[in-house]
Amino acid sequence: MRAAGPGPGYREEDQVVDDDAKIYVISVAAQLAGMHPQTLRQYDRLGLVQPGRTRGRGRRYSHRDIQMLREVQRLSQDEGVNLAGIKRILELEAEVRQLRRQVEFLRTLVDPGRRVFTADPTGNVVADRRHPLAEPVPARRTARWVPRQLVAGPSAQRRDG
Repeated sequence: MRAAGPGPGYREEDQVVDDDAKIYVISVAAQLAGMHPQTLRQYDRLGLVQPGRTRGRGRRYSHRDIQMLREVQRLSQDEGVNLAGIKRILELEAEVRQLRRQVEFLRTLVDPGRRVFTADPTGNVVADRRHPLAEPVPARRTARWVPRQLVAGPSAQRRDG
């Protein structure tokens, strides 16, 4: 009897699994990371890795978590970094990833063909008011010189004033 399995044309490499999907139980994650399950529990308590939880409070690890566990092990064993140092390194790496995402987002807002800054007539560098990221410039009222109409001539104005 043949075991029920994928149909014809199935190829394992065609299957896409989200790196953040929490699918591995602690024993499998420990085996994949080359660690003891108790080590994973300790790293969870220290906040080095945050596994998902089932309703029964069982831990579930993602592929990304396992990569993180391997990195923790490498930093600890190969580089001699203590766990507090590893935690700080991981926090800083996460911050760098976030900042890079932010920079990429901001780059999408800036059209590479448009200038953000330009020079004013005096040579000072100023924000290009046509650019979408530039601060809005309040509308200026233009003063217009209008000559006075002399109704009664110059001598009449001197008497009124």
